[in-house]
Amino acid sequence: MAEPHLTLTALLRPAALDARRGVVRLHPEVLTALALRPGDPVRLAGRRVTSGIVAPAGPEAGPTLLHADDLLLGNLGVRSGSQVTVTPLPVTPARRLRLTGPVEIVAAVSPEMLRLALLGKVVTAEDDVSLLPQDVLPDASVRALVEAARRSLSNTVGYAWTSTLLTVTAAEPEVGALVTMETEVGWEHGPVTHGSAGGAEPANGMRTADGTGPAGGTATAVAGRANGAGTANRAGAAGGAGTANRAGAAGGVAEPAPSVDELPGLRAQAEQLTELLDLGFHHREVLDRLGTGVSLGVLLSGPAGSGKAALVRAVAAALGLRVHPVWAPELAALSNDAAARRLREAAAAVRADGPAVLLVSDVEALAPATEAGPLATVFGQLVGELVRSGAAVVCTTGRPEEVQPALTGPDLLPVRITVPLPDAALRREQLTVLTRQVPLAEDVRLDEVAGRTPGFVLADLAALVREAGVRAALRQRSAETPTVAMADFSAALEVVRPTTMAGSSLELAAVTLDDVGGLGEVKESLTESVLWPLTYPDTFARLGVQPPRGVLLYGPPGCGKTYLVTALAGSGRANVLSVKGAELLSKWVGESERAVRELFRRAREAAPTLVFLDEVDALAPVRGQASDGGTTDRVVAALLTELDGVETLRNVVVVGATNRPDLVDPALLRPGRLERLVYVPPPDGPARAEILRAAARNVPLAEDVDLGGLGEELDGFSAADCAALVREAALAAMRESLTAATVTAAHVVAARRRVRPSLDPGQVAWLAAYAEKRAG
Repeated sequence: MAEPHLTLTALLRPAALDARRGVVRLHPEVLTALALRPGDPVRLAGRRVTSGIVAPAGPEAGPTLLHADDLLLGNLGVRSGSQVTVTPLPVTPARRLRLTGPVEIVAAVSPEMLRLALLGKVVTAEDDVSLLPQDVLPDASVRALVEAARRSLSNTVGYAWTSTLLTVTAAEPEVGALVTMETEVGWEHGPVTHGSAGGAEPANGMRTADGTGPAGGTATAVAGRANGAGTANRAGAAGGAGTANRAGAAGGVAEPAPSVDELPGLRAQAEQLTELLDLGFHHREVLDRLGTGVSLGVLLSGPAGSGKAALVRAVAAALGLRVHPVWAPELAALSNDAAARRLREAAAAVRADGPAVLLVSDVEALAPATEAGPLATVFGQLVGELVRSGAAVVCTTGRPEEVQPALTGPDLLPVRITVPLPDAALRREQLTVLTRQVPLAEDVRLDEVAGRTPGFVLADLAALVREAGVRAALRQRSAETPTVAMADFSAALEVVRPTTMAGSSLELAAVTLDDVGGLGEVKESLTESVLWPLTYPDTFARLGVQPPRGVLLYGPPGCGKTYLVTALAGSGRANVLSVKGAELLSKWVGESERAVRELFRRAREAAPTLVFLDEVDALAPVRGQASDGGTTDRVVAALLTELDGVETLRNVVVVGATNRPDLVDPALLRPGRLERLVYVPPPDGPARAEILRAAARNVPLAEDVDLGGLGEELDGFSAADCAALVREAALAAMRESLTAATVTAAHVVAARRRVRPSLDPGQVAWLAAYAEKRAG
């Protein structure tokens, strides 16, 4: 009996949720007609045959349409609007999968990590696939694996993982092969995984053709992931590759470890680790004569992508030690028995291998600070046994506060080594190494590139060099001697963002303070209080003074407080974390304080950083006056601790904004916290004229429009009102004629009838009096 099928019209669906994840959206009536459930695989036939996973389309979709992303349409060989035949497929777990891709991705991504990225996708031979995890319809049993894959890929190859495309060179079966933890995944002519990782069920709760999940298999080999990838020892030519050196790929294939000289910025940490391991493995007799010993348990912390695991491999290679890598998130995703068995196997391999190091990456997944289970207990016991037997255990983490405190005790991991975020000088040194074999044009200034990359770690810089190389290659396809120019780096900076800012509300400013009309005194005050600490920290250190920690902007609504912060971001070349005050508040006990700590942790990692707290009066009201069970009181205490606590807040400036400064807790406004209060007054006549000129910079105004005179007439208008007036005048011209070429004075008059001043005279007078009182 022939399989049911329908022929539908394929339309490009640009939604970020589905992008490059192999998902097709169908109308609920189509799903019913084909007896499909969300998450089921389908065969798709256009000019080529491919496969995908179905999901329900929104109510706006018609029953004759099939929504797909650009990658799936490319695999079909059709354009948006073409006809595609949809046929249900039985769920068939893939037995074998081979892929190929860019050389830097093949070198950096282990087969185990590749399998996690593809988990839950259905693939077809000769298709292109992305590394974006299939998280549209994840089952609860694989959600942790999907999240682990996302975090690991971000740590490994930086921003490049989101845009990289791979090609499936072989698949069994060839069409509609579901990737599970049973699938043998590997690179073409490269390392492969070893069987299953504990007999996981098919992703998305799918059923196999006979109604069962795949049979359980043997444990896979220890994943050879090294945290801090992107630790490229040298970048490729204009084609792009900063090839990462990684050890411990599955199947026992170990890639050459980098040397310490190829890890600029980590020499001090490398020396500390070298001294410890050299003493513990090669000079035990000295310790015996002194009647003491040394513990070789180390917790290596630092931002994701900063080269922690590469540092361990480099030191181990210099001392002639073997490294046995374990990726903690993969073990944490297994059952307790399977994970414990894998841990014991790894510990036994370290003992049997003579002088060796057990490298555990992202250890917080195995030993979390909260809700630690039996697996954390087993892990702690094994670490203790290994350290007491004289072996070395190095655990890496990008979130030391999430690691179980007992793990850092004197019997387990007593030695703490921290990899800092690189400053501008270190980024310059890293860029020199990464571009060692890149043909740079004469206009390339690595000092300027280093200055424009605050918060970038080694992996991000490697991704930046790769992206600049790709831009150069696209620009010089036929050139015999292509070079990478400064314009290529500038273009790459538009798409490559720092890993430390992942998941944050990063604001990218396209304006500077020079674009802000009027407010001369305010801009001068902000330059001294915000830009100088972020741009010239060395000058403050040389003069022996602490820079201002924070600024509170207050003034009437619509007078440009938020716009000023946007301009500050463009002027200071600093990362910006922007949050609304109420966004950090939660009804759950402890969650609000945790959100504050997490905000400042990200700020410290991405320094120099400007933290913008909008509507700060909602976040930090006067303590003892709120009726919320003490939530805001605890948040104020957390804010005070972060701003002026034991842990120094270096290269981080906090800017708050409010319309009601009297409602902000006074303790937050004392010196050392938000110590500078800057009043942003409503614009006067000349300032309104400047704002109008800035807003109309790209508007074709007729000669009869007098912005100077108009600014004098707009009494009571805020900066936002002035910008709205310009927009309304342009709309008036469009209402008159959609072919209008200019905006005339008549259009401005029509706009004034629609746009009214929003400033409240009473509020303005009260704020002005408050400012005078603070100044007096």
